[in-house]
Amino acid sequence: MAGGLGENTVLDSSVHPPIVTKLHYEVDGWFGDVIVTTFPCFLVTEETQRALRKMDFSGATFADVEVTTSEEFHEGQPGQEVPPFVWLKVDGKAGRDDFGIAVPYRLVISERILDLLETLDIPFAIVEPYDGE
Repeated sequence: MAGGLGENTVLDSSVHPPIVTKLHYEVDGWFGDVIVTTFPCFLVTEETQRALRKMDFSGATFADVEVTTSEEFHEGQPGQEVPPFVWLKVDGKAGRDDFGIAVPYRLVISERILDLLETLDIPFAIVEPYDGE
């Protein structure tokens, strides 16, 4: 995980998964993945957003996100810059849309989205086949 929810995040934790209405993502370390996550949110780089928009994908929309870097990030990766990110709001059905959520809150993506993400770089992503459950 590259980071977590920042202090400016606004969410309703009375439901599961929590409903996030404003996302602040604080980066603790970034090693090149074009998609990052912190429960219950996903972010992609702006470069990835542009590539996805060219594909006419299904199951997600984009929204603004506040991204900051932690003290841990500056100590561990001095001089490293983080690319601009956008919030990837997944609302599709797993196994049907290009983006979906499966129990227990796992991101499911289509083969064509995986191919795109692999070309853009996801060196630390854990990828497993989706068995439909």
